[in-house]
Amino acid sequence: MRIALHQPDIAGNVGTILRLAACLGVAVDIIEPCGFAFSERALKRAGMDYAGVAEIVRHADWAAFEANVSGRIVLLSTRADVALGRARFEATDMILVGSEGAGVPEAVHQRADLRVRIPMRPGFRSLNVAVSAGIALGEALRQTGGWPE
Repeated sequence: MRIALHQPDIAGNVGTILRLAACLGVAVDIIEPCGFAFSERALKRAGMDYAGVAEIVRHADWAAFEANVSGRIVLLSTRADVALGRARFEATDMILVGSEGAGVPEAVHQRADLRVRIPMRPGFRSLNVAVSAGIALGEALRQTGGWPE
């Protein structure tokens, strides 16, 4: 199981996801360019001491990322038809979240092997990407028995 961030805009959200990933033993793929200066100092500030423990793979762009994907790409999207409770995860899935401001381009949306939405009450648009990643990762780890011991 891995989490991928498509061109993230906010260092604080990246730091939160890195902390989540470090605590749960999940690798993180960051698809650049980022909307902030991606540096070890910025990540350390955003992810506290957890950023140094997280397994991070940086990709120059979508093509570089896609060339290295080995499992399914599971996109979290407000436009997805499959509600999280009906989604079936596999241990080799890559959970992909879009940038905070723009989501993912249509080509990336179409490339996803599975598109999942987190159900919300009517009238609410979306959750923070770090919160969404945590919710989906928790369900994926539950289904695949991937929680750390």
